[in-house]
Amino acid sequence: MKVIIMCGGKGTRLREETSVKPKPMVEIGGRPVLWHIMSIYARFGFKDFVLPLGYKGQVIKQYFHDYNIRNTDFTVDLKSGAITTYPSHIEDWRVTLCDTGEDTLKGGRLKRVAKYIDTDSFMVTYGDGVADIDLNKLIEFHKQSGTIGTFTGVRMPSRFGTVRTDDQGKILSWEEKPVLDEYINCGFFVFKREFLDYLTEDESCDLEKEPLQRLAAEGQLSMYPHPGQWQCMDTLRDSIKLNELWDSGRAFWV
Repeated sequence: MKVIIMCGGKGTRLREETSVKPKPMVEIGGRPVLWHIMSIYARFGFKDFVLPLGYKGQVIKQYFHDYNIRNTDFTVDLKSGAITTYPSHIEDWRVTLCDTGEDTLKGGRLKRVAKYIDTDSFMVTYGDGVADIDLNKLIEFHKQSGTIGTFTGVRMPSRFGTVRTDDQGKILSWEEKPVLDEYINCGFFVFKREFLDYLTEDESCDLEKEPLQRLAAEGQLSMYPHPGQWQCMDTLRDSIKLNELWDSGRAFWV
């Protein structure tokens, strides 16, 4: 199965980092969050990636263009310009990088890379979220559902404590940062190829709006409830948290 990772957004809530790089290139432990996401898929044997690029996409292109040199020892013959690299561990991933326009929304980006999707089913996720997800269970759930699309839902803890009161304002319960009852979409989609027919290459085609709403209305969208952890790289607060988890050996997605 091909894995499409959305890499085109501008990351406006993380301007401290994204003024000079796209959000998928913000680092956790010295590696881009994009690399961490790809590693999650690779552990389950999914190593063929398609990256729809947009904002500062050349940074991602350069990263993978120079990947071998970045991660191996080498000798440069300054007179001839010849470079000799020495054997080392390099991921056996295949990465297709596609410019899909700076302002294109995710649905349009996905449609614009359709020519690189040559399998009956494919996976999609966002370029800023990591999870301890079992992809085999997700795929099996998708197959059993029989629907065109499946997304992964997580229940998130509230950022704030909650209280419940009676009519007179007397506190009936106090709970610090409870886990919310509602699920949110954290990505990690599986789609049958026919979902591409729900999309257009128009810049305004937004994945989460008309295409997925239409899929849901037709009874063709399922949710896999992920029981574990998920964390996005959306704000500076998130970046600090993810790096703290990594530095302390508590990176749950590894």
